Amino acid sequence: MSDATAHADTQQHHPVKLYLAVWGWLFVLSACSYMVDYVGVQGLLRWGLIILFMLLKAGLIVAFFMHMAWERLTLIYAILLPPLLILVFVAIMVAESNYTLLTRVMNYAMGS
Repeated sequence: MSDATAHADTQQHHPVKLYLAVWGWLFVLSACSYMVDYVGVQGLLRWGLIILFMLLKAGLIVAFFMHMAWERLTLIYAILLPPLLILVFVAIMVAESNYTLLTRVMNYAMGS
């Protein structure tokens, strides 16, 4: 009996109102994402807005529905830091690929 009481004390209960508010924000962000296409925003602004809304939705899902907001900071770092580092490495590779493409184009242009 004491184990069950101790287990119940360690569990966190969050109000349903919080989850409904997060669900509402997810709905609003999804509507904003669809409005970007409906309004006809083009180019870099379109993709920037879509990615911004996508990241905000992912952040809300990770924080509240995956209970990351109530975890210890070290666990948050252990879970979120590797994907962020992968994104940094991908950005570095993209920047390097542009340099490699530029040098190849210059080499072929000078060789022919």
